[in-house]
Amino acid sequence: MAIDFDELVHAIGDAVVVSDAAGAITLWNAAAERMFGFSTQEALGRSLDIIIPERLRKRHWDGYHETMQTGVTRYGTELLRVPATHKDGRAMSIAFTVALLKSGGTAPDAIVAVIRDETQRWNEERALRKRLSELETHGA
Repeated sequence: MAIDFDELVHAIGDAVVVSDAAGAITLWNAAAERMFGFSTQEALGRSLDIIIPERLRKRHWDGYHETMQTGVTRYGTELLRVPATHKDGRAMSIAFTVALLKSGGTAPDAIVAVIRDETQRWNEERALRKRLSELETHGA
């Protein structure tokens, strides 16, 4: 049985986002629509800035452009956890891995990120840390 990779990408529960060498979004699956609130039509061709908090953009782009120049990323097998922004402006916490896509040359042509929304888990952990701190400060 041959696998239809386009169908797989759009059926998977995690967001799959592909961006070209300049950082323009070239693939935005249904899970990305649900997660970030932008339709595929709204996202395609736009900069990844639509989901990157403004305060983190310089750091993101410095790393992105270095990765595109060197063809090396440390995040291929390492889970990266960072803040993100939803279309409605609310803050999110996401975790993702990336892979470099090359069409034959040594330099990557695109980057694919497989992303999971961890906002609820992050908020629960923050509440637990706050409660633990309160208990340590005031006694049980």
